[in-house]
Amino acid sequence: MPPLNALLTVAKRPAPGRTKTRLAPPLTPEQASALYECLLRDTLDLMRRVPDVQPAIAFLPAEERAYFAALAPDFALVLQEGDDLGARLDNALTRALAGGCQRAVIMNSDGPTLPLDCLTGAFDKLANGADVVLGPADDGGYYLIGLRRPAPRLLREVRMSTPHVLADTLAIAAQERLHVEMLPLWYDVDDAASLARLQADLASAPSAAAPYTRAFLATLS
Repeated sequence: MPPLNALLTVAKRPAPGRTKTRLAPPLTPEQASALYECLLRDTLDLMRRVPDVQPAIAFLPAEERAYFAALAPDFALVLQEGDDLGARLDNALTRALAGGCQRAVIMNSDGPTLPLDCLTGAFDKLANGADVVLGPADDGGYYLIGLRRPAPRLLREVRMSTPHVLADTLAIAAQERLHVEMLPLWYDVDDAASLARLQADLASAPSAAAPYTRAFLATLS
């Protein structure tokens, strides 16, 4: 039988000049790419700590399946399909739900210090009646969205990567009369300010938190 819960993360193969470009500067393109791989590895480890889920990577580009299979052999691999991010997110979630999962959550891959409670809480909220669960990000977007049934308008009719993604998503959810639950506010690591915040968080976090990212950042100093 398929698992009741699917937990996916979106990821691209790290490549200098193509991943985490807003981090260069202060980093070089090579450093930004290397950092992203560490963020991704720590995200995968975080996902492994969520009980009773089928973890999966929604990946790009198509020719990099072998890279992700080697990186996470215990994860299902789902090729991102669609002309833009909203369509790709909708396709990934809809595919998981159509495959028999009762709850599907998709998250970013650049928040390695995200509290585990945010992920377990997402599934709890969906199991307790929420149609939609959102993890708001401090840039106006969200780091996570989860559904109990497909809701394509929430993803396909919102212009992604703008400061009002969350507000637009909530407005459409209200039009669709969907019951939305919110998770705690968190942040993505995608520019110099959020990188500084991550470094400060890791300085006060337990030593086991985000080990790949922590080790890489130590090489910079």
